[in-house]
Amino acid sequence: MSRLISRTSFLLGLILLAVVLIYGNHLHSEFHFDDSHTVVQNPYLREIRNLPLFFENTDTSSVLPPNRVYRPVLFASLAIDYWLGHGLAPFWFHFSTMCWFLLQTALIFVLSRRIFDAIEASPGNRWPALFAAALFGLHPVMAETVNYVIQRAEVQSTLGVVAGLVLYICFPSLRRYWLYLLPVAIGVLAKPPALIFPVLLFLYLKWIDEESGGTALRNLVPSIVVIVALAILSAKMTPPAFNPGVVSAWGYRITQPLVMFRYFMKFFIPTGLSADTDHVPLNSLLDDGGIQGMLFLAALVGAIVWTSRRRELRPIAFGLAWFLVALIPTSIMALAEVENDHRMFFPFVGLAIAAPWAVVLIVRRWRLDPVHAGAVCVALLAIFGYATWQRCEVWKTDESLWFDVTQKSPHNGRGLMNYGLTLMARGDYQGALANFERADVFTPNYYVLEINLGIVNAALKRPAEAEKHFQRSLTLAPLEAGPKYYYARWLRESGHYAQAGDLLRSAIAQNSTYLDAYEMLMQNYFDEGNAPATKALAEQTLALFPSDAAAKSWLSGAAANAALTPEYWLNRSLAFYNQGKYEDCIAAARQALALRPNYGAAWNNITAGYNAQGKWAEGVQAGEMAVKLDPASDLAKNNLAWAKTNLAKGK
Repeated sequence: MSRLISRTSFLLGLILLAVVLIYGNHLHSEFHFDDSHTVVQNPYLREIRNLPLFFENTDTSSVLPPNRVYRPVLFASLAIDYWLGHGLAPFWFHFSTMCWFLLQTALIFVLSRRIFDAIEASPGNRWPALFAAALFGLHPVMAETVNYVIQRAEVQSTLGVVAGLVLYICFPSLRRYWLYLLPVAIGVLAKPPALIFPVLLFLYLKWIDEESGGTALRNLVPSIVVIVALAILSAKMTPPAFNPGVVSAWGYRITQPLVMFRYFMKFFIPTGLSADTDHVPLNSLLDDGGIQGMLFLAALVGAIVWTSRRRELRPIAFGLAWFLVALIPTSIMALAEVENDHRMFFPFVGLAIAAPWAVVLIVRRWRLDPVHAGAVCVALLAIFGYATWQRCEVWKTDESLWFDVTQKSPHNGRGLMNYGLTLMARGDYQGALANFERADVFTPNYYVLEINLGIVNAALKRPAEAEKHFQRSLTLAPLEAGPKYYYARWLRESGHYAQAGDLLRSAIAQNSTYLDAYEMLMQNYFDEGNAPATKALAEQTLALFPSDAAAKSWLSGAAANAALTPEYWLNRSLAFYNQGKYEDCIAAARQALALRPNYGAAWNNITAGYNAQGKWAEGVQAGEMAVKLDPASDLAKNNLAWAKTNLAKGK
């Protein structure tokens, strides 16, 4: 027996190693999409002392008030990553998620093995259980969650449910003290879908352990008590300003059966994966998609009922029910997008359990050669592993990710806009404008798009068009700080400091956590020659965000003398760049370097200045310094890539 356990552990280790190798190309991938307002711009992650604050204040979850949620475990883990990496080092964020994912993959093996053995005890059950773990760990759909830093919440939430079941099943002594509910509570505090744990536990007790309904319900009491308490806490802590952005709750909900069908099919044929789909809500249940979805839902429920009545089929029933139950939270709560590929992470645990057992039964019924069946399974895993590798490649950079979205979801205005942003970051303003204008067809009243239209028109020296779009962004989102911040930035670059200051003060009044507005307003006060206001605002900023380097610099006396302020010269450099004064841009950046030799942002400005003049060799040299000093800067990497590309072309 010990030899068998050792061999099984070795094979599981090989599976986990395969997962690590296949995902190895993602550990330095960039931050994407919602990572910007929850991680990159989030000032609370920068202080490890804020760990208790994540459990007390939802302001710590995002710089955007409508997006603030109560997920303290998630944000505490992100703050630890920031601390380990001494900043926004993508490696530590991805490495952390990978550790959670590997643990979950291993626990899926344990859970599957226990379920299969409960139905029919056999040493051979290690094979379908290993297949279940490998199927989940190597499935391409998982890449949509594992690569997306903020969606670590899905991993933690799902892991909490799986770990809770494993502890309940494998360690009966823990039931008395409710300790098996500890990982479940952690999962709920990472993301609410883990609240469905009692339903899954009941199905296990009823179908796998074959307890009577009364006994199962009695054994369920501790989990119900804890889950209800956590649900009340989560509801109470969710701020009133939270807005998922749904357009039609009715349309969203009637679309969910069709979405379930699409998810189900992607388990078997994982094609067309997109970081941001362009599917829209149905108008009526009588639409073709509505009928198709309802037929699938009826068939799924029928399959669950039928398989639950025969003991040998109950692992399939349990897995199918898991798939259905895990989708209930996102089916009931109307969200901005009718579907998201990362939402398949939790439901696919059930399918990963059901499918291997179905293979076992098919091999037995049709008397297939187990070796041949195993070879087919290994071939399938190899295909899935390669597809996962490819998805990780897509997720490496913003440009590759959003280009993929424009190909898979061509009617997604947000995807077109985000791809345009990557083009703008490397100086392709015409390409960016073309994508923004295409996006405007699908999302005509999107304030973020208006901000970006303002920015790109400013870069193209179209001030009237730029101002029109900035002002429209204010009209579309009068309660948001972002439009005011970016309009103020443009006004500052145009020399309108007083008007910019009014907008920045208004932005701070509306959103007291918008750190970028504080830093720009300090610079604005200094440029106006208002040293007392600069000092007062620096003190106010440090009271809220003690680690902010810009505020510390101003408060230390830098505001009294421009020559002592690297940030001042960096901003002057940027202003010169936007005015088309590229030599002055480079000269101002070098002044910043004279004060702070390892200032990566200054080297990036020098790169941009050389690139704008077509001095590609000098741009490459400066860009390499910028990336070396600030490896997390997407802008520096894009500017360096742009210089290298044009140098290679001999331009």
